[in-house]
Amino acid sequence: AAAPAAPAPLRSAPLEDIRGAGTWKSERVIASRQGPHLRLAGGGGGIINFCANNYLGLSSHPEVIRAAVEALEKFGAGLSSVRFICGTQSIHKDLEEKIARFHQREDAILYASCFDANAGIFEALLTPEDAVLSDELNHASIIDGIRLCKANKYRYKHMDMQDLEAKLQEAQKHRLRLVATDGAFSMDGDIAPLREICQLAQKYDALVFIDECHATGFLGPNGRGTDELLGVMDKVTIVNSTLGKALGGAAGGYTTGPKLLIDLLRQRSRPYLFSNSLPPAVVGCASKALDLLMESNAIAQSMAAKTQRFRSKMTAAGFTISGKDHPICPVMLGDARLASVMAEDMLNRGIYVIGFSYPVVPKGKARIRVQISAVHSDEDIDRCVEAFTEVGRKHGALP
Repeated sequence: AAAPAAPAPLRSAPLEDIRGAGTWKSERVIASRQGPHLRLAGGGGGIINFCANNYLGLSSHPEVIRAAVEALEKFGAGLSSVRFICGTQSIHKDLEEKIARFHQREDAILYASCFDANAGIFEALLTPEDAVLSDELNHASIIDGIRLCKANKYRYKHMDMQDLEAKLQEAQKHRLRLVATDGAFSMDGDIAPLREICQLAQKYDALVFIDECHATGFLGPNGRGTDELLGVMDKVTIVNSTLGKALGGAAGGYTTGPKLLIDLLRQRSRPYLFSNSLPPAVVGCASKALDLLMESNAIAQSMAAKTQRFRSKMTAAGFTISGKDHPICPVMLGDARLASVMAEDMLNRGIYVIGFSYPVVPKGKARIRVQISAVHSDEDIDRCVEAFTEVGRKHGALP
């Protein structure tokens, strides 16, 4: 039988508009494991990868892979069920305990992704009598999670503490106030002013929630994240983060915080209640990644020098790099077509980067986001800068 035709609205304007604006997002197919060097489908080898969230290089770490294989063999491919029916294994409880210990919190709860963790917390925690105050550039998953809840919603200007204070003053009429922010913002590589946020939260009797997906594992002296980096671990109530970036790179997310909150989420959080348990292999990966981090902070500390090397050399070449001291290094270009064309030209020179444009970032803020990994060599970084300089001059992004 013939496949049904696409509905009329999908056959016309929207897709054509996306292509016409130069914001079409193609997917490059990788034919090797994730790592600093890749082979693309079709035979493209020797590609240096600068766009993965594999911050610590643990996606292909031999001990992490071995832990996944052992968990797969011992506990099977999956549970075929949700947690409260017959989907909780000892390794799930062990990993939750390990996450709580790593973040120095009372308890933790696993999700299929951090998107699910963000989708599941606000609706379960907040009522129509409460208020949530969200940074305007928070991740899409936070925005969607807040949309699902019935709390009163306030949006403050990006990292603007005067605006946050004004919104907190306005929100005093509500029963409970929750300030929600990314710890590190993934598009710009900037870090939330958590000290100031926590001071305001204390002043106005509010709770603080942070999304640590682009911080867990490598920010702070022991890689515990932005709250450790800025010395406010005892003032941030709730931490959501991912297992799918620095902590093994497979999948999964979690919430960690007070035990009473975690108990509530186990009873009320819809993505937790209605999603299959994390596969054992994923749990094994993440558990081993946390073991490696808690045994030594050497991996977490290896990022700073490499990040500084790239940022300083790119700035000296004439590029504008957004953010500060974060391995997310957005090369700001402004024009969506320019970002797309330059990214393709970089690939021709053996450098894998991706152009970001609307709706992923605001219009007029197109960029190529470069991400530094602990497993990049100095030679890898220097080759990337050289390619950017050549391509930037070719396309008029540099004089």
